[in-house]
Amino acid sequence: MRPVRFAFQPLYSLNTGGMVALEALARPAEGSVHELLDTARRERRLVETDIALACDAVRAEADQQTLLPLHLNITAATAAAPAVDPLLDTLARVGKRPREVVLEVGPPFCSVWPEQLLAGLHRLGELGFRLALDGLGRGDLPFAMLAAAPVDVLKLDRSVLRGLPGDAGSVAVVESLLHFTARTSARLVATGVETEAQLGAVRRLGVRIAQGNLFAPARAGVNLGHLLTPAIPDPEERLTPGPLTTPRVRDFLRPASTLPHDATCDDVRTALAAGDAPSGIVGIDDDGRPRWSIDRTRFLVSVTGPYGHALHAKRGAERLADTPHTIHADAGALELLELVTDADWGRTGDDVVVVDDAGRCLGVVLVTEVVRGVAEAKVEEAAALNPLTRLPGSDTVARDVDRRIGSREAFVAAWLDVDSFKAVNDNAGFAAGDDLIRAIGRTLTDLASRLPRMVVSHVGGDDFLIACDVDEIGTIAGALLDTPWTAEGMPVTVSLATLVCATATIESYREASRLLAPLKKQAKSVPGSSWVLGRPGSERVEVLRGRSRHALPEQRPAGPVGLSRAG
Repeated sequence: MRPVRFAFQPLYSLNTGGMVALEALARPAEGSVHELLDTARRERRLVETDIALACDAVRAEADQQTLLPLHLNITAATAAAPAVDPLLDTLARVGKRPREVVLEVGPPFCSVWPEQLLAGLHRLGELGFRLALDGLGRGDLPFAMLAAAPVDVLKLDRSVLRGLPGDAGSVAVVESLLHFTARTSARLVATGVETEAQLGAVRRLGVRIAQGNLFAPARAGVNLGHLLTPAIPDPEERLTPGPLTTPRVRDFLRPASTLPHDATCDDVRTALAAGDAPSGIVGIDDDGRPRWSIDRTRFLVSVTGPYGHALHAKRGAERLADTPHTIHADAGALELLELVTDADWGRTGDDVVVVDDAGRCLGVVLVTEVVRGVAEAKVEEAAALNPLTRLPGSDTVARDVDRRIGSREAFVAAWLDVDSFKAVNDNAGFAAGDDLIRAIGRTLTDLASRLPRMVVSHVGGDDFLIACDVDEIGTIAGALLDTPWTAEGMPVTVSLATLVCATATIESYREASRLLAPLKKQAKSVPGSSWVLGRPGSERVEVLRGRSRHALPEQRPAGPVGLSRAG
């Protein structure tokens, strides 16, 4: 095999600005890696070459000692015939575990049977590897394989990102994949980010991880120490994980009927007659910026009235036009409704012109469609809220926990439960039980409004889930445990189980929920309102509030839980 060096390109969290993983990119001394693999394919040693490259990449990364997850590229053919013993041996020699490696399976996918590839992916997962599908948008990945593959990461190809932010089709592709990842607990990575405009677009859409030459070009032989904190705009901005729940203006975008800004009224009348019933015309200048807009109804009233044609036909259309209502494509639909509400009462039905960063016309939106879309979104959002507390279900905390794990943040996952809630309903009545749950819900909602990093879900009944920063859990616990909860005068106690997760100590929300379950049982075994704390990988459970039946001394921490933000 030809001599090969490796470049390591970082993957960055768009939430924290920190490096979350490295991708190893092979750089042969002659030619490209694609040529190298094509040669190996013709010589019937593709799998052998693929695994050898992966092993070389592991050894090269070990010299950097970054301790970050390592992304290795393999072909679909290699994944379908996972002869990975050499890779496992190499990982063992450098002290790296398979779960610290993400195997990026790339095209061509048509060269292997789907059943064989799925079996290979499951086998790699059983060995401990995390899996990614690479080249989405460029490769030949069937939708059926995308739906069935047991992967943790999807990598969106740079060919799709080239259309951002202006191309509606590219935006729709990203949004659909974000919806898919939100439903499957996978993470979407934007690859090939090269411009600030692309970066802003993927962040606004909800992508949480990105890589590309904008942050750090992939160059062989470069020390990675200086790449740990790239200049990502607004790294502390709090972003909603997953697809946006509130519609955006571009969701309703439709083509605009345009004319040059110096068009005549006759030109407008001809366009209105020839078009597919457009509701208006936008006059644009030589740079594509809207100068005026004409409403169909008001225009036709003016030109078809007595002497209307004689007065206006050959004159500039601007005389019968209005200053256009304009809004940015990435604005929220609610912002558009505010714009229309603030407008003249006579123009609330006008088309609104949608513009890009440079003020160029991208199209129009119809106010009636936006009103309907916002109403549907609000109905869907309301349907997902618990009717008693108006808090969202467990998906909200699940997405937040997975986001924090992907960003390598230290955090706390907590489970709050009312002790003997059945006895409350049996003795005080269901109405009193409902009042108690509402009161707890109000307290949690108030806490979430004051603590910027706290996320809360009402799982159902008397169970609540919380995700927060380490330095927030003391405030939350105090508010919940110091409140004298009652139901119709009957004293009620609550149990709080907390799992403190340092950086890279937990892999998924599913694992966090599994580890919380026994902690909840231990919290409920402590008399009175209780708080217990555990950590992944440790069997030690601290009783921070309440008194254990085994006479463990109650511990009341003087300040935040003893764990630094860095873990």
